This record gives sequence, structure tokens and C-alpha cells, in this order.
Amino acid sequence: MQPILSPTTRNALRLLGGLIEEGRLRKGWSREQLAERVGVGVLTIRRVIQGEPGVAIGTYFEAATLVGIPLFGLEPIGALERELIRQQEKLQLLPARIRRPNLDRLDDDF
Repeated sequence: MQPILSPTTRNALRLLGGLIEEGRLRKGWSREQLAERVGVGVLTIRRVIQGEPGVAIGTYFEAATLVGIPLFGLEPIGALERELIRQQEKLQLLPARIRRPNLDRLDDDF
């Protein structure tokens, strides 16, 4: 069953698929060549280009990387790794769990 996606998510997938197709064409690769480099079938590449949500996110990211699309706006080599380390440091500072607030009223009747 297909997940119900917001219009923003659907548009983001279509945009990423279009950018991958544009990058493929700029490199002069056929869909078969891109599929081989990504390690998937041509049908999967067609689904990526169409922005279908059932394709694994790793497939989208690998195709994007191969055609030269910077992920998360981080183009220079090493920038993504630095941002990942920074994000992991932030996660270590946040609580591991979120606890529900105690909704019991405070008995302040003295």
C-alpha cells in the first residue's frame, strides 16, 4: 500500500527525480548506464525520475551523488561528513527519550 504523502513531499520527490534526470543527461549517460552505476534496474531508475515514493531513499541519494547533485546543499568533498559529525554532536546533547508530561493536577489545597 502506498503511503499518503503531503503535496510538499510529492513535489520534493518529483523535483529530485527531475534533477537526477537532468544530471544524467548532462553527463551523457543512458538510463541503462545510470542504472548500472547505481546497481539497480532501468525500471527503478524510471521510477526515481518520476519521483515515485516506493523507491529506497538510498537509491535516490546514490543516483543524485553519481550525477553530481550536492546532497543537503553541501557540495565540497568532506562538507557532508563535517555536517554529519556536527549533527551527531547535537543529538548527543538532546535527551534520548521524550517523556510525556505528568498531566495530574497538583494538589495545592492546604
